[in-house]
Amino acid sequence: MALPTITQAAPSAGLAHRPLVTPGFRAGFMLIVSLFLLWALANNLNDILIRQFQKALDLSRAEAGFIQFVFYLAYFLVALPAGRILRRFGYRTGILAGLALYAAGALLFYPAAELRAYWAFLGALFIIAAGAATLETATNPLIVDFGDRDRASQRLTLAQAFNGLGAVCAPILGGLFIFSGVEHDRGALEAMSPAALDAYRAAEAQMVQMPYLLLALLVLCVAIGVAFVRLPTARRPISEGAARKSPSAWRSPLLRAAVATQFFYVGAQVGIWSFFVDFVKEQMPATSERNAAFLLSASLFLFMVGRFAGAWLMTRVTPARLLLGFGIAAAALTGMAALATGAAAVFALTLTSLFMSIMFPTIFALGIADLGEDSATGSSLLIMAIIGGAVFPPLMGLVSHGSGLRLALLLPLLCFGVVMLFARMATKKDQPS
Repeated sequence: MALPTITQAAPSAGLAHRPLVTPGFRAGFMLIVSLFLLWALANNLNDILIRQFQKALDLSRAEAGFIQFVFYLAYFLVALPAGRILRRFGYRTGILAGLALYAAGALLFYPAAELRAYWAFLGALFIIAAGAATLETATNPLIVDFGDRDRASQRLTLAQAFNGLGAVCAPILGGLFIFSGVEHDRGALEAMSPAALDAYRAAEAQMVQMPYLLLALLVLCVAIGVAFVRLPTARRPISEGAARKSPSAWRSPLLRAAVATQFFYVGAQVGIWSFFVDFVKEQMPATSERNAAFLLSASLFLFMVGRFAGAWLMTRVTPARLLLGFGIAAAALTGMAALATGAAAVFALTLTSLFMSIMFPTIFALGIADLGEDSATGSSLLIMAIIGGAVFPPLMGLVSHGSGLRLALLLPLLCFGVVMLFARMATKKDQPS
């Protein structure tokens, strides 16, 4: 299945007057955009699960961080097979397969909570992640086909803004329906009788059952809509070079750099959000878990705002230059969070999400620019790079033991440095020779 070329020309005066979505496909566009929200719910509920499983399953911070390892390992393993499904069967089949996996994994949370076995939860999360990886592999390039190629980065950033909306909703829903509000310190837990402690952990494990059953139902309803809505077919590249011969995707220096950058960026994003609640509790101990979750939601609201703002700014600034500016800001704020203490550190880390907002879609769009028929392979490779989210949370958990999470923030700081280097490389490519 051929996927389109994305051009990265500087914004033109008439760009804003071209339709963002081809007439006749607006309903399909809205439904596909809703998928960005769905996988954001799965991704960002993990940030709540890390804290919840420490209570329900008596896990250490590093052990709980393994949730993200398993989740993003699925992205790495599934992305290329998902790309093959797309090329052979098309967008719709790939999306329906992803939704089926997502719903199946969410349903498995019920028996996993009854078993109270960490491996069972990890298995369910792996299946959810396999579905999410399939959805991401299909929908990111599909969004490109919904309209003018020159507005592809803007359209993808706008769609990813609804991913930000899902990210905002997840901590709120998790704080309300997964966190029970019952908190015991280590001393209180040690003072409990074995029967009382077992009952407490069982109740905490069962808190995840109803939210994930409802999530499965929502996913199945969306799948029915996808089965019948009108979707565009993939278009063949129109650039002269692509028309003559489409080069192997991996031979593109910009794609190789984008894959490496996506690995580090996703590692930074997942690492910061995974331990955000723990960071708030560490810096502001009087804050309850629910209020810390609501602070995370506020940070993710800024993430969503940044994506809407980024979609607008890209009509005036080239995506590569905007990525460079946002990378500098994110690095500065992460450094402030690592150096400051108390509310100032929490405020800096909260604000970081605003500047992470455009990074994933912009790196993605820049990476598959001009790949032509190799865009499917390029898309799969960029989704595989999401495995960075599996690597950095356990590393941050290990670094934080004995030294706290402020030192662990140096890892995301390094990642934002890589983003800046990639943005500079892409900026130079856009400049006329």
